[in-house]
Amino acid sequence: MTVTEPARVRVAPDASDDEITTTVEGWLHEHLPADWRAAVARGDLAAVEAIREDPERGPAWFDLLGDAGLATPTWPVEHGGLGLPADRGAVVTETLARFRAERHGRDFVGLVLAGHTILEWGTDEQKAERLPALRRGREFWCQLFSEPGAGSDLAGLSTRAVRQDDGTWLVNGQKVWNSYAHLADFGLLVARTDPAAPKHRGITYFLLDMRTPGVEPRPLRQMTGDAEFNETFLTDVVVPDSARIGPVNQGWSVAISTLMQERNGLSGRPAVGPGATDELVAHAVANGSWSDPVLRERLLEAYVEEKVLQMTTVRSFVSSGAAAPTAEGSIRKLAHSVLAEKLGVLGTDLEPDGAVAWESESPAAQRFLAMKTYSIAGGTSEIQRNIIAERVLGLPKDPDPERHLPFTERGRS
Repeated sequence: MTVTEPARVRVAPDASDDEITTTVEGWLHEHLPADWRAAVARGDLAAVEAIREDPERGPAWFDLLGDAGLATPTWPVEHGGLGLPADRGAVVTETLARFRAERHGRDFVGLVLAGHTILEWGTDEQKAERLPALRRGREFWCQLFSEPGAGSDLAGLSTRAVRQDDGTWLVNGQKVWNSYAHLADFGLLVARTDPAAPKHRGITYFLLDMRTPGVEPRPLRQMTGDAEFNETFLTDVVVPDSARIGPVNQGWSVAISTLMQERNGLSGRPAVGPGATDELVAHAVANGSWSDPVLRERLLEAYVEEKVLQMTTVRSFVSSGAAAPTAEGSIRKLAHSVLAEKLGVLGTDLEPDGAVAWESESPAAQRFLAMKTYSIAGGTSEIQRNIIAERVLGLPKDPDPERHLPFTERGRS
């Protein structure tokens, strides 16, 4: 892939949407390969994806994107970003997306979760070692949080990390629902380091090299037919203390910052434009179901809900600026989850034959089978309602008489 060496893109933090769009479009015109631009212009998404997935051309493009600062527009300039607030960075991302030039969605854990967690909590050495590869898409990351006995109640995790005489940590336990763990280079790991402390206070956060002996991801087949999820077994895994991020036994605070980024990211990009309902409407017009007045009304209601959510997301990013995500993201994440389920059902009603022919891999069947994803990933909808009640509305928390007990004594009373 022949490309021009990139100059770091310069965008003023107070630049207008039009100015940012013009700058990014100009950079793309200069650097995006001609056949890529031509495929986008004629709507040949298969051709674009073939380029993006090419083992040579894809990585070369993402190197270029990262070195220009466009892959990480909200990162500080000194770490390869553009230093833009969240709403300005979203304009960059949306412009790239129109040309199908943005990073893969599967890079979400690395680019958004790992990147921002390391920026907030990492040492200078960790930032220097990990951020360049993350920015350029050279490392693939997964999230090792949930466990068979600690899903919604993540602080109840039992994976243990024991400090050894040489300063390393010996980790044993099991994680589950770890997207792409079987392909990942690194994982975000939380483990219990002080079982004598209350459950939220004895947790430590690590950046785990997934190639370490004793790390065994096992893919789990989902009902969609995919197998991106894993259960990951950790057996006598030796982790250096240099992989620890944040203070010992204060990993819950680090994990919360990661979860806030996740919920914020799962609520959709801050832009108003074509979305899932546009696809459903086009499909309804094409197959004639648009003539059904009941279905048409349901589609229009969903269309309005999606646009309201998009506008709310934009407003949220503008109001927060460069500030870290807050519990407000749970509101948008919950709304996004409810809408995803509604669209999953609508898809089957528009294409009932495709919905029952599971092996056909029809869009209706896939949408229906995957519609619960957003109500589970990043914290269930029930957990989001608790967060909204307690942290947004100020309602009292559910009583927990064991809250201050050592983790090892919980459940004994």
